[in-house]
Amino acid sequence: MVIDKATLLQNFQLHLPTGYHDESLKRLANLNQASLRDAAVLIGFVERESGLQVIFTKRATHLRHHPGQISFPGGKYEQGDEHLVNTALREAEEEIGISPEQITVFGQLRPLPTISQFNVTPFLAFISPNYTARVDPNEVAEVFEVPATHILNPKKLFSAKFSLKNSHHRVFAIPYERHFIWGVTAKIIESMQKHIITK
Repeated sequence: MVIDKATLLQNFQLHLPTGYHDESLKRLANLNQASLRDAAVLIGFVERESGLQVIFTKRATHLRHHPGQISFPGGKYEQGDEHLVNTALREAEEEIGISPEQITVFGQLRPLPTISQFNVTPFLAFISPNYTARVDPNEVAEVFEVPATHILNPKKLFSAKFSLKNSHHRVFAIPYERHFIWGVTAKIIESMQKHIITK
């Protein structure tokens, strides 16, 4: 599978957001939607000679929510943010040092509720290949790139169903080299694959 910048943009614009796998949301059915806090993440695509790459971070191990997990740059909405897209841009700059001037947002996916009581809106963007990552060690342990051909390949995404409190729940995961991407991030990837990849 080969996907370049133009194809990615075209496929994204030609299809409506598909939402998230029903079985992956069952565990969240009893959440009080009104109590969820808004948050945003940035799915950053970088054009390299080897092809499009996607930026990921490894969260610091001392964080309260999802410590040590692989995630997209992002965080919770703050009062000074004009819009959720500004949340994603601000967090990308704070966490890994990418300035808004190096980011071109081209779309968003549907909000995803999480067990940690956030409502996360993913924004998709192209990132300047000239960016230099400056990691905030209070939030991020590592920043790295993964080929988009890997992230957008449904054959690389694994899922399993398990029972929890008499309810069936589906989880997704996508391994890459020494990294294991799962949880909220893998849910977002699953939705993004359905949106962008045409059968």
